[in-house]
Amino acid sequence: MLGNWLKSLKIYADKRMSVMLLLGFVSGLPFLLVSSTLSLWLKDAGVSLAAIGLFSVVKAPYSFKWLFSPIIDQVRLPILGRLGRRRSWAVLLQILLMAALILMSVTNPKISPWLFAFWVFLVALFSASQDIVLDAYRIERFREKEQAAGVAVFVLGYRIGTIFSGAGALFLAEFWDWSIVYQIMALGVVVGLITVLVSKEPENNKPSKPKTLRANVVNAVVKPFTDFMKRDKWAVILLFIFFYRMSDAYVAPMAYPFFDDMGFSKIEIASIIKIYGVIATILGTIVGGALVARIGLIKALVVCGVLQGVSNLVYVGQAYAGDNTQVLMINIFIENISGGMGTAAFVAYLSSLCNKKYTATQYALLSSFMGAARDLFAATSGMVATVVSWQMFFFFSTLMALPGLLILGYLIQTGALKKHQTLKGSRS
Repeated sequence: MLGNWLKSLKIYADKRMSVMLLLGFVSGLPFLLVSSTLSLWLKDAGVSLAAIGLFSVVKAPYSFKWLFSPIIDQVRLPILGRLGRRRSWAVLLQILLMAALILMSVTNPKISPWLFAFWVFLVALFSASQDIVLDAYRIERFREKEQAAGVAVFVLGYRIGTIFSGAGALFLAEFWDWSIVYQIMALGVVVGLITVLVSKEPENNKPSKPKTLRANVVNAVVKPFTDFMKRDKWAVILLFIFFYRMSDAYVAPMAYPFFDDMGFSKIEIASIIKIYGVIATILGTIVGGALVARIGLIKALVVCGVLQGVSNLVYVGQAYAGDNTQVLMINIFIENISGGMGTAAFVAYLSSLCNKKYTATQYALLSSFMGAARDLFAATSGMVATVVSWQMFFFFSTLMALPGLLILGYLIQTGALKKHQTLKGSRS
């Protein structure tokens, strides 16, 4: 038994994993620079809270990246195109990302707020576009049974990137001006640039070359969607994608207010989440990747789906325990390790749905649909939390796992996921 698990973990010794780690780092790096870290810079600069709130609008490219993903998926760049379809776009976008961060760093948000907001928007745009390329690159570099392991290492790198641009940036801001801090952050993108230049382009990755403008539009925009709609039960699959991680998405907006109500200080919350939460998430993604390799993707989705829902019950225990830091450590560990496992299995599933002819477009569409659960439906969590007790709220959030599991059961029962039931040991 132990030998089988160790065999499943051997995939992490593959040299491709070091590439995934570094690309995950550069993917995670920019996000906090246009969100929480940016908010602190704006506050220090004397920008009003109302204006700081409005800056959230500039993150729109992350939610609508599926609109411009067909261009990145199909258009061949001149000159840089010699590097290959994925690497050429990655190099271009990373250069543009560094330039936008530097221009942002030399602009005063108090004196020139509109210009500053424009640079922030460009950072978000180039970051979201980079995500499209790197997700496609990751999917195309691994066989189906290896996807979860690739996801696990990529997420590990992503977490390290967010630590660098989050806690790392705050630490640097204690000694240097924010403009210098953001210039240092811009240099972090060089890690990804070098990684892309020394890595290999995925095999058999040549965009089609239609001869007419109409053919270009059809190939880039229409075909990725019509291709996905050829799948059996494609609409049900989209419902599954929407609901599978709903229990986690529903809790996320209310976690910090809950901890505050329990009496935990901000320092206690931050330190415990940073230490135990990050370690548990990393461990969870690695275990999730090994689980997929060991028992197959569909069984892993079932196991992780159940764990995601049940793990929310730890918050019920915390509601009774109050401001007990030992209980909080245990709860954060359990919740994050189950979330990490779910992320590894689910992203591997999304990756397996993509036709490699249209990887970037289809993955951008599916991941955006997944994000809709977080951005739309989970917005009602605050209204529910105000009319029921915390215990009832978290019990309700546990039940939110049921729709996704029931839809998964239906897809398995009807054979819509049959190809994945034999994922273990496949060579596809």
